Amino acid sequence: MPGRRKRRKRRKRRNGIWTMNTEALLHDLRQQLHDGGLRGCFLVRDLHTGDELGLDPDTQLPSASLVKVPLALATVERIRRGELDGAAMLDVPPGRITTPGPTGLSRFRHPARVAVDDLLYLSTCLSDGTAADALFGLTPPALVADLLHEFGLRDITVRHTMDELSDTPVERFDAAQVDLAHALAIGAGTGGRGHRVPQLDTTRANTGSARSYVDLLQALWTPSKIHPEVAERVRTLMAHNVLRHRLTPDFSSDATKWSNKTGTLLNLRHEVGVVEHSYGQSFAVASQTDSEVPAALQP
Repeated sequence: MPGRRKRRKRRKRRNGIWTMNTEALLHDLRQQLHDGGLRGCFLVRDLHTGDELGLDPDTQLPSASLVKVPLALATVERIRRGELDGAAMLDVPPGRITTPGPTGLSRFRHPARVAVDDLLYLSTCLSDGTAADALFGLTPPALVADLLHEFGLRDITVRHTMDELSDTPVERFDAAQVDLAHALAIGAGTGGRGHRVPQLDTTRANTGSARSYVDLLQALWTPSKIHPEVAERVRTLMAHNVLRHRLTPDFSSDATKWSNKTGTLLNLRHEVGVVEHSYGQSFAVASQTDSEVPAALQP
């Protein structure tokens, strides 16, 4: 078959085994994504050797809820410094969001009193946007960005709170027309990653690339400028993440531990995490996808 002959030409024989070269592999992966109605940016890095393989890993995309990892890092660091008290109680207004997706306090109907430590859990492990905004009230986006820079992590941009993510076209259409919001998200972008939807405009949104999030994971899992106690706590929060429907099935076993954080916004589906194998190897993984299918339900 012509397709089979073409694919074989891109392979090289090594020690008697046919192997596909990197360029051909990446070409085929891009084609598979395109056939599935996706554009994707990925990076996998061996945290011990530094070896990595990526697909457009330096493309900046809106972070969505991935930004809750830098927020957790900044909050825990400020607790360590004595600038915040993890036991301090905050009065948090209810989110009262009724559209599908948001969790925790975001769906509460009445005010709640919650400790800073528990807001960290809700924000990171349940991806609760209202809890995250209560933490942003203590550590504003600009301060989160400053702390990232202090740790040598300069390629994740933190510009706004999570509340802005709850005011997208999805909330302006009724349930039967949600696909129109996704059609707008898909079709209203520019070649330079600008967008008519502010939350998808990389000049205005919280942003990061697959590489920048893998760099963050490496700083949390290996010795870095981040205090060991702070890194350990953020790792524990990610290990307890309850949203485990995307990459988790690919990494779950009795011999592995998967610690992760997801991000969802209109047609974006992201996940970053670290898989630790019982025999010692650890890999940081970042997956960011941008769907071209105008459907609300896209697992």
